[in-house]
Amino acid sequence: MMEKKAVVGETDMLQAMQQDALRLAGKALDQYDVTESTEIARFIKKEFDQLYGQGWQCIVGRDFGCFVTHQCGCFIYFTIGTLSILLFRGAVASEEEMGRRIVMEPVQP
Repeated sequence: MMEKKAVVGETDMLQAMQQDALRLAGKALDQYDVTESTEIARFIKKEFDQLYGQGWQCIVGRDFGCFVTHQCGCFIYFTIGTLSILLFRGAVASEEEMGRRIVMEPVQP
């Protein structure tokens, strides 16, 4: 099991879902080296897709910025040692919002 304690920075997840995220991160770190951030992210994402349905995104690293839109109750950002993990389920636009989007057509020369 992971030796370092996870510290949750921001979340809007229910406690049970948070615990799944932390547990799976620990399992990923047991299975992969801390330098294998893509494999850690892939592991966590696939597990969350199986547990909670498709659409999860996971970003793992030591230094990154982000700005994401997520479904309510489906966001957590936490650190384990020097490794940061962002896990969220992307927001889906409603049909009404899709109708407001502007479709860009190519300009003919």
